[in-house]
Amino acid sequence: MAGDLLMKLNILKLGLLTYKAALDLQEKMLLLRQQNEIPDTLILLEHPPVLTLGRRGEYENILFSKEILEAQGVKIYEVNRGGDVTYHGPGQIVGYPIMDLSQLGKDIKEFVYKIEEVFIRLLLNEFEIKATRDKNKYTGVWVGNKKITAIGIAVKRWITMHGFAFNVNTDLTHFDWINPCGITDKGVSSVKKLLGREMDFFKMNELVIKYFSEVFEADRMDVKCIRPSRNG
Repeated sequence: MAGDLLMKLNILKLGLLTYKAALDLQEKMLLLRQQNEIPDTLILLEHPPVLTLGRRGEYENILFSKEILEAQGVKIYEVNRGGDVTYHGPGQIVGYPIMDLSQLGKDIKEFVYKIEEVFIRLLLNEFEIKATRDKNKYTGVWVGNKKITAIGIAVKRWITMHGFAFNVNTDLTHFDWINPCGITDKGVSSVKKLLGREMDFFKMNELVIKYFSEVFEADRMDVKCIRPSRNG
C-alpha cells in the first residue's frame, strides 16, 4: 500500500528562502532521491516576491517590464515545471515534493489530483470553505472562479520537483503583475481574503503537513526545521 511506502516522508520547513536557493536545493535533493540516498521529502517554505515562468510560459503574460519588476526587487526565473507564469511571495505556503512516483503507480495525473485533494480537504474541514477542481481545463484548487492553490510540477526519472503555492496571507495585488498561469478570465484568492483575517502562518503550515500526510497515507514523518543561507 502507498501508506507503507511513504512511511519515511520527511518534511523540511525552511522558512523564508530565495527562489534561487530553493531551486538549487531541489535539484540537489532530486539527484539524491534518484540515487535512493534520501526518502521522499516535502519542502515547505516561503519566498520573497518572485515570478517563475514554466515550460509553456509566455512573457506576454507578465504585464510589467523586467526592468520595472527588478527595480522593485522582483526577479523572473524560467524553470522546467509545467504551466505558465506564477507569482510567489510572502504569506504564501510553497511546497516542493521530492517524491518517487514509481512508488505511486507512475501516475502523474493522480499525483496532481492528490495535491489538489490536500487543499480541498483542508479548506473544507478546517474553515468550511468549499474549494473545487476545474475538471475541464486548469489544474489547481479554486474557490468559485478564483484560484487559491497553484500547482506545477516537473518529473525526472519518475522523481518530482516543483509543486504547489497556497495563498494564505498573500498580497493579492502582486498578481496584478501577471496573468496568473496565463489565465485571463479567472482571478485569485487567499484564505485571508475569504475569512477576512490574518491567518496564523505556523498553524497553516501544520495543517498542510497534516492533510498532505492524510492524502498520501504517510503514517510517520520526520519534521526538520532548517535555516539555510538566504543568498541567491
